[in-house]
Amino acid sequence: MRMAHELCLATAGKQVPDGPDWIHEVKHDGYRIREDKRVRLLSRNGTDWTKRYPGLPRRRWSRQKQFVIDGEAVNLGVDDVSDFNALHCRKHDHEVQLYAFDILAMGGDDLRFLPLHMRKANLEQLVARRPDGVTVAPFERGEIGPDLFRAACRMGLEGLVSKHHDRPYRGGRQKHWIKVKNRTYPAMYRVMDALG
Repeated sequence: MRMAHELCLATAGKQVPDGPDWIHEVKHDGYRIREDKRVRLLSRNGTDWTKRYPGLPRRRWSRQKQFVIDGEAVNLGVDDVSDFNALHCRKHDHEVQLYAFDILAMGGDDLRFLPLHMRKANLEQLVARRPDGVTVAPFERGEIGPDLFRAACRMGLEGLVSKHHDRPYRGGRQKHWIKVKNRTYPAMYRVMDALG
C-alpha cells in the first residue's frame, strides 16, 4: 500500500546531540502508527491495524477534524516502560496507547513544511482534551540530552530520539532525527541474537 504521507525515520546514532537546537523524546518499544483522516491506524509499512487496536480510533477527539498524526502504539507498564512482548502477543490490546509525537496535517492543511516546534504546538492543540489512550510525547529541549539518555538507561527505557527543533517533516531516513538506543534494553538482545 502506498502511503500518502511517508513517515520520517530516525537515523541510528552513538551519542545524543547536546546542542540548544535539539529536542529529546523517550524512545518506546512499540509499533509505529499513523492515524489519518479516515480514522485508520496504519503501521510504518502501511498495514491497516485499525481492527487490531479497535479502541484507539474510536476516541472522540479523533472525529473533530481531518488530521494525520505520527506516533507509536505502546503498551506501558505501571513503571511507564513499554512492554513490546505484551504488545506483540496482543495479551492486553485494551491497554494499548497511542503515543503521539508529530502531526503532518490538520483541517486539510499540510503541516509537514512547518518546523518541528510549530508542529508540536499544533499537536498539543489537537489533543488538548487528553482523551484516554492518547498521550502527546513529552520532550526536553537542548543540552540536557546526554544526561536524559543516562537517566533513561538507568530507568530501563529503550533510549532517546533527538530531533532538530526547526526542521520540516520529511519522509524517509533523516539525519535530523537521531535515535540512540540503550544497549542494555531487551530489544538490543533480540537484535544481537538474530545477528548470531
